[in-house]
Amino acid sequence: MIIMVVELKPSQLRATVDTSVMTCDTTENTVPLDTIIGQERAVRALKFGLGIGEKGFNIFVAGWPGTGRTTAVKSFLEEFAKGKPLPSDWCYVNNFRNPYQPKALRLPAGSGNAFKKDMKSLIEDARRAIQKAFESKNYQQKREAIVGGYEKKRQDLLTELAEGARKAGFLFEVTPIGPVFVPVMQGKPLTDEEFLGLSPKVREEILKKRETLQSRFKDAVRDIRELESKLSEEVARADSEIALYVIGPMINQLVEKYKNLPEVATYLKEVQDDMVRNREQFVAKPGMQSGVQGVPVQWLRDISLRKYEVNVIADSSGLRGAPVVTELNPTYTSLFGRIEREAVLGALTTDFTLIIPGSLHKANGGFLVMPVEELFKNPFSWDGLKRAVKNGQIEIEDPSERYGFLTTKTISPEPIPLDMKVILIGDPSVFQLLYAYDPDFSELFKVKADFDMTMNRTEQNMKNYVSFICMICEREKLKHLDSSGVAKVIEYGSRLAADQEKLSTRFASIADLIREANFYASQDNAKYVKAEHVKKAMDEKIYRSNLIQEKIREYIERNVFLIDTTGDVVGQVNGLSVLSMGDYEFGRPSRVTATVGMGSAGVIDIEREVKLGGPIHSKGVLILGGYLAEKYSQDKPLTLSARIVFEQSYGGVEGDSASSTELYAILSRLANVPIKQNIAVTGSVNQLGEVQAIGGVNEKIEGFYEICKAKGLTGDQGVMIPASNVQNLMLKEEVVEAVAKAKFHIYSAKTIDEGIDVLTGVKAGKRLPDGTFELGLVNDRVDKKLREMAEKLKEFAGPEKEEKKKSEEA
Repeated sequence: MIIMVVELKPSQLRATVDTSVMTCDTTENTVPLDTIIGQERAVRALKFGLGIGEKGFNIFVAGWPGTGRTTAVKSFLEEFAKGKPLPSDWCYVNNFRNPYQPKALRLPAGSGNAFKKDMKSLIEDARRAIQKAFESKNYQQKREAIVGGYEKKRQDLLTELAEGARKAGFLFEVTPIGPVFVPVMQGKPLTDEEFLGLSPKVREEILKKRETLQSRFKDAVRDIRELESKLSEEVARADSEIALYVIGPMINQLVEKYKNLPEVATYLKEVQDDMVRNREQFVAKPGMQSGVQGVPVQWLRDISLRKYEVNVIADSSGLRGAPVVTELNPTYTSLFGRIEREAVLGALTTDFTLIIPGSLHKANGGFLVMPVEELFKNPFSWDGLKRAVKNGQIEIEDPSERYGFLTTKTISPEPIPLDMKVILIGDPSVFQLLYAYDPDFSELFKVKADFDMTMNRTEQNMKNYVSFICMICEREKLKHLDSSGVAKVIEYGSRLAADQEKLSTRFASIADLIREANFYASQDNAKYVKAEHVKKAMDEKIYRSNLIQEKIREYIERNVFLIDTTGDVVGQVNGLSVLSMGDYEFGRPSRVTATVGMGSAGVIDIEREVKLGGPIHSKGVLILGGYLAEKYSQDKPLTLSARIVFEQSYGGVEGDSASSTELYAILSRLANVPIKQNIAVTGSVNQLGEVQAIGGVNEKIEGFYEICKAKGLTGDQGVMIPASNVQNLMLKEEVVEAVAKAKFHIYSAKTIDEGIDVLTGVKAGKRLPDGTFELGLVNDRVDKKLREMAEKLKEFAGPEKEEKKKSEEA
């Protein structure tokens, strides 16, 4: 095996952008971005999900915040929706058979408000026309003629009854307590005393005649009531004919206008019947100007006529295609609508005109976009949405009713058919949870649109980056960037991606950088945002957040935290880790030490023993035992008790990026070969001794560089990283310049043997055909030390075995 340690050149540490090959001097000369960039997979998924019409193919957009997923999806949908037909309008009208169950009417796109206006005009026209008709002279004459005829018949009946009473010797009078027949003698009515003074025989005859007259009166009263009933029917018939004569042409005109809509025509006929039947509500009665309990009669009339109005729930008149609705606060009522109530004469009432639509109504026939995390924060919303999508209809109800809570009597509107695409936006982890634990999810959201965090750093994508910068500047009225500023933004994109061949799609962070750079350019009164403004924005952003990093650096400088950057020590290595402050991550050097002794405990992770080590870190430590056994324990038992620890670490340790560091410390201790403290190490290792890639490589290198700079650069300090991480290097320009001036060095290693050479200055040594290693080198020293420990342990174990044997024989 050829040992090949590589010291990296400055050109390998950062992928820069050559401004001389850029096609524009400033973003002012660039066309703004109008498409989604770097998300080909997601775009194809969106096109498929939006194009397929079968049930259940709703879309879940999976992506991390900051990738521009919401803005991109909304822009894509708005463009896609332009080519789609306008959805139907929907409105609620009164159900004259059951007012508690309002009817839903479907109308052609854009005609809902026209129908509402027509009905409002109908109400006003009918009010005026009916009022005028019933106040007309002709109507009064006709009514008087009808009433007069019946009044004459009534009077004739009463006159006939009075004449019969007179002939029988009685006077017929109508008193407040009813009709009275008073006996008359000699032309004078008898008083009670006079009547009692008559002979019994005469009184009996008078009483018999009175009974006969009362019987005739009852018959007359019955006839009069029949006359009154016929009068009421004839007056009502005449009033209905007049009301129909007035309303009929108005209704017929609307029926003709909406003749292609049978449901509307049927409704208009019901309106006509109800208007004729309740014609009195259109006529103001004398003496009722003050209304009821001080409420104006006009207001009461308006309330009664409200049942003929139209409540437009979905209106497409202002759209240029299918609706695209983004609901950022998906509460139950904001999604499904609500039924409001109003106080009338001290009581809460409601009707179909108080139905308020929700986002589902507005997006019906189009697309509804929602953040899934917000959906889960609101009770009933997720279950309600699934039910609506599954059943294909929108029901407006109080959620408390569905769960059996006590509510007041209210209306139950007819459900409206639902036909739309639901697009949920959330983290990939939320998608996985829903897919695993909600059986309905996979049936309702069959399309996943994955938004990537990075895209390839191609020439076309860099041009798209420039167009994105132009779009931000144009949309937010910011200063445009010159070519140097653009170059720095593109390089920042690669830094965010932590890859020289990639660009980040975290466009929210890119946009923030542009805004901050614009601020500093404005302070300098510069015409364009230049490289120095972008760099200052990045530096200032770090400064605002790196207080903890500065404190740690100060403690290292003052030897509170012990980190050596010069000299060499056996069994001690400078490891590198990354600390996250939420908005900022930085590298922190940590001293890793190892001690070894005889025993069979293997490699003991002190962090794990005290429950400070996470499972991945513990796995990395266990791999070290596998490496030692594979390489050095083929001809002898591995009799080793080694302890490794992160010194001055008082919190949890997780990850395997320090496993190679820990292995170097153990090998150094076993071989008794000192490790250079001017070189820090990062990288995980497998059981075959291959050094594997890790995360946060830029932060780790920069973290150790900052410490070396603080304690004094000596020209031989540096960091060793896995060779597979070279492609991830996007170091700060300051570090690159230090490497170019030979003040700092960065090495890459593929194997542990290569790393030993860098850290100790001593070759690791190859395995010879006889199984031994090259004499005097590190592997040979380790092998001999392990053999020596195995033999000594055997010597110690010998007397113990002999003693145990004698004990068993006795």
